[in-house]
Amino acid sequence: MIYLDNAATSFPKPKEVVLAMNNFMNSVGASPGRSGHRLSIEAARTIFDARENISRLFGADDPLRVIFCANVTEGLNLAIRGLVKPGDHIITTSMEHNAVMRPLRRLESQGVELSVAQCSFAGMPDPDDIKKLIKKNTALVVINHASNVTGSILPVAEIGRIAGEYGIPLLVDAAQTGGCYPIDMEADCIDLLAFTGHKNLYGPQGTGGLVIGPRVDIEKMEPLKTGGTGSRSEFETQPDFLPDKYESGTPNTVGIAGLGAGVKFIMGEGIDRIMRHEKELTGRLITGLSGIDGVTVYGIRNPDAQTATVSFNIKGMQPSEAAFQLDDEYEIMCRPGLHCSPSAHNTIGTFPHGTVRFSLGYMNTPDEIDSALDAVEAIAGRKDK
Repeated sequence: MIYLDNAATSFPKPKEVVLAMNNFMNSVGASPGRSGHRLSIEAARTIFDARENISRLFGADDPLRVIFCANVTEGLNLAIRGLVKPGDHIITTSMEHNAVMRPLRRLESQGVELSVAQCSFAGMPDPDDIKKLIKKNTALVVINHASNVTGSILPVAEIGRIAGEYGIPLLVDAAQTGGCYPIDMEADCIDLLAFTGHKNLYGPQGTGGLVIGPRVDIEKMEPLKTGGTGSRSEFETQPDFLPDKYESGTPNTVGIAGLGAGVKFIMGEGIDRIMRHEKELTGRLITGLSGIDGVTVYGIRNPDAQTATVSFNIKGMQPSEAAFQLDDEYEIMCRPGLHCSPSAHNTIGTFPHGTVRFSLGYMNTPDEIDSALDAVEAIAGRKDK
């Protein structure tokens, strides 16, 4: 079996992640921040350790500004719905995932103005186009760091500098880059960073969050949900301090234990090493696919300017049919279709059928890429006949 669906969720996970989750369930198991006994304290320590390592990984100074959520979608919703009100204006791009577009479209129906910067056929926005869209009532700029369809890495720092000149916060969806591409919130001019735990951070599904930069005024950012936090229990009003203001309910501590172990694994391996390996595989894949008759590769097609996600189609074949044959005949796991990003597929001209997506990861090998290329070539050759 060859797993090439890491943009959906990474697999396999490092053994350290599984061990950390097993250890928590077998040896700790308590609720953090709700009791004073040693196991509750150990559970709280598990969460704080993960908070600290995530803040280091993303260049954030204050671990308490790392807010844990169920996934990156909840983190995006927390930022968007917490900062934007009717009458405000938001700017985004045409390469966004529905985790961004659906909350924005819902707000649009509730009186928020939305502008979408059109990206190039390769999936890249022009920062000047975003600058031209800024208005007096622009409250937020929202962009992904890299497309989950083409892998194209957006010019986040340049867009962030433009937004910062106007005092507008930049929210970045780092679902595809967190853990495999260097991120420094200060250097990259990122005010809010939404991340997922189960992709390139190697944690389990059901983990993710939002890192809130120091330029964001938390007094003006409303929580997405309210409830028990284990703190200030004498009050029936929500705490106003971090992280409790935005973390209500018992957290997914076993999941965060796994996420924390995943982040430690990344820091031990080194982002540069991970990125170098994935670039080599991506270059090998793009070159190989581009040399197969009847195959069209989409996006920027440059391993130095994209993540290890590559979309392609085989002439005369639906993406779903190609993916089925890859799975059924060659045990190659990939994802066909629109990838929850219809706007991105409209941008690159592949709507409504989408593409076949190979998304590579640190655990993949050159031999696996070669086997996948052989399979695509065989399928494309049969189609020609």
